[in-house]
Amino acid sequence: MNLLVSFDRLRFLLNRFSERLWVRPLALCSLSIAVVFAAKIIDGSKLANLAPVVAQDSVETLLSVMASSMLVIATFSVASMVSAYAAASGSATPRSFALMLADDVSQNALSTFVGAFIFSVVALTALKNDFYESAGLFVLFALTVIVFAVVIVTFVRWVDSIARLGRIGSTIDKVEGATERALIRRRDKPTLGGISTSGTLGPGQAVYASKIGYVQHIDMAVLQSWAEGVDAQVVVLALPGTFASSNRALAYVTISSGEQTGIDYPSLLSAFQIGNDRTFEDDPRFGLVALSEIAARALSPAVNDPGTAIKVIGTLVRVISLINEPSNPEARNLIEYDRVAVPEISISDMFDDAFTSIARDGAGTVEVGIRLQKALSSLESLNNESIQKAARYHRNLALKRACKALDIEEDIATVKNAASKNADLTLNQDRN
Repeated sequence: MNLLVSFDRLRFLLNRFSERLWVRPLALCSLSIAVVFAAKIIDGSKLANLAPVVAQDSVETLLSVMASSMLVIATFSVASMVSAYAAASGSATPRSFALMLADDVSQNALSTFVGAFIFSVVALTALKNDFYESAGLFVLFALTVIVFAVVIVTFVRWVDSIARLGRIGSTIDKVEGATERALIRRRDKPTLGGISTSGTLGPGQAVYASKIGYVQHIDMAVLQSWAEGVDAQVVVLALPGTFASSNRALAYVTISSGEQTGIDYPSLLSAFQIGNDRTFEDDPRFGLVALSEIAARALSPAVNDPGTAIKVIGTLVRVISLINEPSNPEARNLIEYDRVAVPEISISDMFDDAFTSIARDGAGTVEVGIRLQKALSSLESLNNESIQKAARYHRNLALKRACKALDIEEDIATVKNAASKNADLTLNQDRN
């Protein structure tokens, strides 16, 4: 029997909710209304006599100030956030928009401002209708002071954050963080908790997607449950980030009995979350593509900002180096889903995503060419055969592109000299 929802799918869905601006404001508005009416509970209780007396006019004044200002601040915050989103999409890459939208500080600020506005309006209405007695009025006053303090602190934090949100450095940091998280999850579970593929497919049935789009998430628990129910082995052919179409199989199924009729393949397909766009959570290659796009845009003639490209190259070295960092061997070798085989991400494909466009668009820029040689030599020195092979290939390819694009002999010699020095350094490290 298929699972209703697994923990991994729940994580994916919660991340999608975090990208929607209405979720947190709605939750805080509901909380604000509940708090306003909860203040009435103290009236008539034993604690009512202990509450100090507060003048109703003072509470009304404070609530009126909050009600008249919070909506303006909320509107201002939305305008500032939209400007930051537009700046991020224009100066970096549109692929970073989802990360900007999920920014915690901005969402918390907007939620606080809207929630404070709802709180003040509802509380003011209740106060004007003599809803509270003396004790309830004191509790409302205390709550109003707390809300006012939270608004001030949130506003100060948000101003500091909005000054950076949408800037190219902040965008690179957010994309790097998302890519690192996805890459670490994949490094610790290279086959998503399944078994490794053998590379050959026996007699079976290819299963194709019912809709066209990108594979965003694979629910391994659902695949395992389905395979156990029909006594089958499932080989995943489309990892997150793959474009699913009518001629691209998502999985290959081998039924132990050999009987293919009456198999519930739609339940199998439900394990594959397919959408119109790629996402960062389970697709580390998408993060590398986004970083590469930021560098490529910076290298365009319209922008001409090689410094940003150099910063991205350093970021890519940090991110890819995570693959070679030690992980928990028990978690890496743990097979949770013995009926599902999943291929590992190709290191060569990751290098193609990361460095191809930078080497192409930065071939005519000496400083970018030198930085590429240093960065790729650094990756080539890692104790990982697949990374070494891919880094060596792209280092030689970047050198060929630079020699083809540069016109001045001295520039070509400078790049060649950087390539030669770093190649010798890498060779000496391998010998040692």
